Amino acid sequence: MSIELGVRSRGGHAKKVATSSLRSRLDKSVAPYVYIAPFFMLFAVFGLFPLGYTAWVSLHDWQLAGDSTFVGLDNFAALFADPDFWNAVANTVGMFVVAGVPQLLIALVLASLLNRPLRGLTFLRMGVLAPMITSIAAVAIVFSQLFSRDAGLANWAIGLFGVEPIDWQADKWSSWTAIAVMVDWRWTGYNALIYLAAMQSIPRDVYEAAELDGASKARQFWRITIPMIKPAVVFTVIMSTIGGMQLFTEPLLFGQGELSGGSLRQFQTVAMYMFQQAFEEFDYGYGSAVAWMIFILIVLVALVNFLLSRRMSGVDK
Repeated sequence: MSIELGVRSRGGHAKKVATSSLRSRLDKSVAPYVYIAPFFMLFAVFGLFPLGYTAWVSLHDWQLAGDSTFVGLDNFAALFADPDFWNAVANTVGMFVVAGVPQLLIALVLASLLNRPLRGLTFLRMGVLAPMITSIAAVAIVFSQLFSRDAGLANWAIGLFGVEPIDWQADKWSSWTAIAVMVDWRWTGYNALIYLAAMQSIPRDVYEAAELDGASKARQFWRITIPMIKPAVVFTVIMSTIGGMQLFTEPLLFGQGELSGGSLRQFQTVAMYMFQQAFEEFDYGYGSAVAWMIFILIVLVALVNFLLSRRMSGVDK
């Protein structure tokens, strides 16, 4: 009897060990996929499905009442021959360049200043995020007043130097500049904090060695700081590019809600043109084609940035 009980006991223990080993293997191999599954489920519902459905609509002459006729790639063919679309592309790229380059340069300088021992440093670091949490509608209203033709602060300031007042909405370059100032005011602090986090990870010994060698602060910044925060710079360039290609709210509110972007479409972006075609002209097929072109442009620009970042980092294929 005792031998039989011992065999049963060893058999039960072996089963427990086997079950525990199976649970351990499942925990290591299956659990990670379970943890990340909610993200992919939400991405499939709110990301992939709208993307695929938009592609399907872009292949149709889709009317408001729901009637649709399959037209294949006719919407894309018309899009490539549409001068208004290419004008919107040029405006989008132009505003991105006018806003993006100064934004990142100012963010670098601002991050360098915030990386130094200053009084009230925590308050200053929190303060650079204030534009981000400010309502974009309030920002647009304030800046529209600042760039007003008749009583704007911007025209008063340039008038001190003898420059005639500018109608900021009437010209392509002036409207690009005003919108770029709005974008830079809102996003420069965000990029500065990213750079600041990267700068604080640089060992202080590197700067101390550079000072012993007689390197100035400016030389340290360009020869040490910039190369060592290159991944953060690449990240901000890519994110700024994606945001710039989707620019919509700032120019829309700057033009008092007109999707045309001025009387001559001088500051109409691709996103505004897409919205105009879909929800003003009710041409959902053509608007969906514009939306897909925005997606393709973002992918192409992101790919170029990725290849440039690999080259800058010295990574070979």
